[in-house]
Amino acid sequence: MVIQKVGVVGAGTMGSGIAETLAEHEFDVILIDKTTKAINRAMQWIEKSQEKKLEKWAITEAEKKMILAHIHTTLDLSLLAEVDMVIESVDEDLELKKEIFKKLDLLCGPEVILASNTSTLSLTELAAGTLRPERIIGLHFLHPVAKINLVEIIRGLRTSDETVARAKEFVDRIQKVGIQVYESPGYVTTRLILTLINEAVNTLMEGVASAEEIDVAMKIGYDFSRGPLEMADRFGLDSVLAAMERLFREFGDPKFRPSPLLRKLVRAGQLGVKTGEGFFRYTETGERISKPLEEG
Repeated sequence: MVIQKVGVVGAGTMGSGIAETLAEHEFDVILIDKTTKAINRAMQWIEKSQEKKLEKWAITEAEKKMILAHIHTTLDLSLLAEVDMVIESVDEDLELKKEIFKKLDLLCGPEVILASNTSTLSLTELAAGTLRPERIIGLHFLHPVAKINLVEIIRGLRTSDETVARAKEFVDRIQKVGIQVYESPGYVTTRLILTLINEAVNTLMEGVASAEEIDVAMKIGYDFSRGPLEMADRFGLDSVLAAMERLFREFGDPKFRPSPLLRKLVRAGQLGVKTGEGFFRYTETGERISKPLEEG
């Protein structure tokens, strides 16, 4: 089966980014969420992103219209009965994802691949609630989807070689590098970056250096496009904390114990870009606007 029509469940930051990327590579996309507000917000993000590319002469007006025409939105999950693949990209809530996968398993044809964009959860556990565990796979895109040309292709215990091969071909078609990962908490990218972020937060908490200096050290010293503390702000400090707690539970290793400062900021409601303040402060569009938090 050639994959041409793809369902994307979840119209948040990652879901909308995935939908936009697929449309740019001429896939027909059905983008679904549970509220009209979420759908409208996602389409505004996508249109704004396309407008920026138009302004930079990266695309033409005709190409912009064609890309947007490839994306169809709905609140009705049953419309995914006709797709060739589904990529789930809702919140990192295991029970929610399991419920969605059970519904998709009943809706979609037996050859359809059901993929999850999860960054930490068990594909084997998601697959266990379906009748097609061999066709359940992880496709972990990184944020921002349009700029990061990597996708982790994660196989669960019963994911078939055929499914992995089809997923790799799909990733190649959207011109991203796919790395094959065997299921383990946090996979490769999340496991490594969270460890770095957590250590950066501890370094800040201990007063070794300011948030700005810590990030500058990693940007200049190791050629990071963003420092670990700004990364955390952009991921969402609540999401970082939840993922750290999950890794700590799974491995039982103290290196995954969340920093007390991270917990403190989350309890204060300072979650990063989404609330306008985390380790740094941000505008509504996510631009840095002031000095680091600890410099007041």
